[in-house]
Amino acid sequence: MLSEIAFYGALETGLIYGLVAFGIYLSFRVLDFPDLTVDGSFPLGAAVAAVLIIEGWNPWLATGCAVLAGMAAGAVTAILNVKLNILNLLASILTMIALYSVNLRIMGVPNVALLTEETVLTPWYDLGLEFHQVPVILFTLVTLVSLVLLWRFMKSETGLAMRATGANPRMARAQGIATGGMIILGVAVSNGLVGLAGALFAQSQGAADVTMGVGVIVIGLASLIGGEAVITPSTVVRALLACVVGAIIYRLAIAFALNADVLGLQAQDLNLITAVLVTLAIVLPGVRSKLASRFTRKAA
Repeated sequence: MLSEIAFYGALETGLIYGLVAFGIYLSFRVLDFPDLTVDGSFPLGAAVAAVLIIEGWNPWLATGCAVLAGMAAGAVTAILNVKLNILNLLASILTMIALYSVNLRIMGVPNVALLTEETVLTPWYDLGLEFHQVPVILFTLVTLVSLVLLWRFMKSETGLAMRATGANPRMARAQGIATGGMIILGVAVSNGLVGLAGALFAQSQGAADVTMGVGVIVIGLASLIGGEAVITPSTVVRALLACVVGAIIYRLAIAFALNADVLGLQAQDLNLITAVLVTLAIVLPGVRSKLASRFTRKAA
């Protein structure tokens, strides 16, 4: 069984990765744009927020700058694809590689500590809540606000144009939609959400590290696919809810696996657990549909 602290820790991290899943949903599902930039924009958001907080900036303002930095990284990837005709996957890999050096340049060192600095969480600790409950409450609010704003954006004229661009670019261009601009905007917003997640993650963990983005794309995909296996993404709201639910389930599954003595798993088995969970999330919907069709035939 999970301890209370481990349970709240899983919720906290799951909510942060829910923001990552939002970004991956926007690029992979809406725009059909395979984007690996997130492995670089996640630590980019953490680096920008950490450095600005150490410089004495307001934590929320520093977090906002982290969002803008993530958007800039996503825009670079999209411009490489749209303007220079570089394959989208290769363009994102190039940006991700470049961001490793950029993040090191921003921080100056591989790791920046925030344990003694004021963060977005600091004022909440004065409300009398339990220490491990504060991040969950704050990140729930941030995630809900992000979900509502993204939902409203997807229902707007620009959002509908972006969805049309991902669904059928040729038809979208025939309707007068600037598909190139939609791709740049969409990938920028996607990585802005990832930058926000990175900034919050650094402040909750008390440090920003240049390697903290390794595997974030896999975690985001696991959250997205796992959530869609639980909640059918028939509408935008359901798809966004699936991102959050999938991220929380993923982190709870990781926590249970690592805390279950009978399995004998340790921290170094994290990547193995992730691979198994992603495989299950991909396979289970197909198995479920086959079983449903088999029962339907028997009933007939």
